[in-house]
Amino acid sequence: MITRRAFTRLALASLATPLTGPNTATAFAQQGAGLDLDQALNRLDQLHSIQVQLGDRLIIAEAPRVPGLDALANIKSCSKSLVALLLGSCIDTGEIPSVASRLIDVAPAIVPPNATEGVDDFTLEDLVTLRAGLESTSGKRYGAWVASSDWLDDALTQPMVARPGGRMIYSTGTTHVLGVALAEASGQSLLELARGRLSAPMGFDIPPWVRDPQGYYLGGNEMALTPRAMLSLARLIRDGGHFDGQQVIPTDWIQASLEPRAHSPYSGMGYGYGWFISDSGYVLARGYGGQVIAAHRERGLAVAITSDPSRPARSAGYFGDLMRLLDGPVLRLADEALAG
Repeated sequence: MITRRAFTRLALASLATPLTGPNTATAFAQQGAGLDLDQALNRLDQLHSIQVQLGDRLIIAEAPRVPGLDALANIKSCSKSLVALLLGSCIDTGEIPSVASRLIDVAPAIVPPNATEGVDDFTLEDLVTLRAGLESTSGKRYGAWVASSDWLDDALTQPMVARPGGRMIYSTGTTHVLGVALAEASGQSLLELARGRLSAPMGFDIPPWVRDPQGYYLGGNEMALTPRAMLSLARLIRDGGHFDGQQVIPTDWIQASLEPRAHSPYSGMGYGYGWFISDSGYVLARGYGGQVIAAHRERGLAVAITSDPSRPARSAGYFGDLMRLLDGPVLRLADEALAG
């Protein structure tokens, strides 16, 4: 692994313009060349762990705060990206004809009779790209949504605020509908799908997580993985669906997933099939608080970051600091390691 001194030097060189104040990664630039990595990471007071793998080499593996690299972490909305991978798997097995299939044809039983006009025309692509057009159930509406007696009914009876297939509307309810559709189409719960299609072939575990009042696992939030498992998923994306010599997710699905279909109204990043795409070449799953599963395919990088799941990580705040860390020190670290 790279030395702490080398990483610190790269961090100091890259984070010279503060974004959010002294208790962030940007404070690296204000501390002088003698600052070691532990001190530098302490400035990211939400950060729990960071791992960076370059090719087959693990060059950073730090957990400056509990619970560590082997303990479960709530990955929050990184779950949405896993649901998107499972959609690709269900299409590959023929359980779902294509991403253009309509929700009403794939899982007719989950569409309530009072669904908002236009829901019958939703495609799975509309759902996986968060372009269903329905009012969001995330953010300030999330609490009321999860307090409802029927999450599917609540999500699918929200008012239509945009054209389906149009702009991105970030909504956990939309991904939950997709996850339930996958369960209905496959005859397996979302937990069984996630274990059978991802965790078992990749050698890690996914414990049960939150279920809705009807018993469906929440699609889009509250899954738990170890940071090491998150890094394995970053490698899967980086390596085109391959993991340790086996094809886990079809390469063509990975490739299609990384084509921007919309743009986040918050970060401005592109959004494909469940994955964010940065201008600097990263593909990311992003979760509340600063949970990140990222790959930079051109540089051969896989990155996993866990953070305090109880604190926000806005694009102009802590998440912005994490992106500065990825775009600056981590990319430079990769270049230096390759050169050395």
